[in-house]
Amino acid sequence: MPAKRTDVSHRTLRELADHGRWLAVSTVTQSKAGHIGGPLSAMDLLVTLFFDELRIRPEEPDWPERDRFILSKGHSAIGLYAVMALRGYFPVEEVATFDKGDSRLQGHPDMTRLPGLDASTGSLGQGLSVGLGMALGARLAGRDPRTWVLLGDGEVQEGMVWEAVHTAARYRLGNLIAVVDCNGLQQYGWPAGTDDRGDRRDPWAGIALGPVFDAFGWRVHEFDGHDYDAIGAAFAFARDGAAGQRPTVLLARTTKGRGLSFAEGRHVWHTGNATPDQLARARTELGIDDSIDDSIREGIDDGGAA
Repeated sequence: MPAKRTDVSHRTLRELADHGRWLAVSTVTQSKAGHIGGPLSAMDLLVTLFFDELRIRPEEPDWPERDRFILSKGHSAIGLYAVMALRGYFPVEEVATFDKGDSRLQGHPDMTRLPGLDASTGSLGQGLSVGLGMALGARLAGRDPRTWVLLGDGEVQEGMVWEAVHTAARYRLGNLIAVVDCNGLQQYGWPAGTDDRGDRRDPWAGIALGPVFDAFGWRVHEFDGHDYDAIGAAFAFARDGAAGQRPTVLLARTTKGRGLSFAEGRHVWHTGNATPDQLARARTELGIDDSIDDSIREGIDDGGAA
């Protein structure tokens, strides 16, 4: 089994990420529900995972030898759906059904409705424990799929995360990879008084997460989560350690609302609906045509996902 799926150009990945961001913001605006800031900050990571890293078969979503992926920060589901649609799990047109009552694309990922999801998520802090179980199960079965879990930096405040961090290192699960989307903003902060929602900046108040994970026995790599060279190097670091005995955490420095000038670095865009003027700006800033360019399709090597 090859170490990774294929090699997609950085230009193609950027174009895919722009289309993914457009699908996210336009769909949330149309549905009048959903999250924007987190899906946009994680989009470059998601696109690189699904198009250039994960061993997957969209036409065979239950392929036993696939890598597993869990979106622990389940409120960013629209970002995951956009990337899965672009990757071919289901028609792009279906994204427009997001969060409707009879849709497979619920506001949080529901694996009972949508093939291709490895876990239902939404209650923050649980995804890493689920991934730990999958990684341990794969090792006990003598199989080599890797388990990837994408968390938010605000989510990492949940105590259950640290129970999983401790346990994964204790069981020496080198095939478990956590990716933390460190966009530095969250919807709510620690209250400073009785009538406010607290300071939403820097959920960890300046604490360096790298040394903390290292002290628990994890391999640690910090990088720019919007730079495709850096993302590729980070994923290679994780891949190279997957046969070892230490789990890996990738700390991605990102910007909340990435790609939209009116949303970047603003906590109010954790959720939100764009105005018609903002939506027009988003289309222009992301360089969106009415359809996905043939150049993107041609740039994707779909010659084998095994």
